[in-house]
Amino acid sequence: QVRLVESGGGLVQAGGSLRLSCVASGSITSINAMAWYRQAPEKQRELVADITYGGITNIADSVKGRFAISRDSAKNTVYLQMNSLKPGDTAVYYCSGGWFNAGYHPLTNWGQGTQVTVSS
Repeated sequence: QVRLVESGGGLVQAGGSLRLSCVASGSITSINAMAWYRQAPEKQRELVADITYGGITNIADSVKGRFAISRDSAKNTVYLQMNSLKPGDTAVYYCSGGWFNAGYHPLTNWGQGTQVTVSS
């Protein structure tokens, strides 16, 4: 099993920045990619960004140009840098481990999530 622990959320004003971190442990060789999802109240969970172990990234159109995903393989950590935050970015952000093959496919259990709140 892969265990994921997210951190870095908080309250920020619109236009501000946050960096989320997710540390993976356990059977990390069972996955070849990681991702960030988010879920706002009364909305479905959506894929925000994913990154393969080879460093290929995909960013959702809704955050493209504002968010960036990166990975430190030595620390088994994936980051989500969020800039120019908007109130619409308010959500619980979840880290995911998965398999990339013609798209990202989540495989691991979800972490506990980290709350991001953007005030106007």
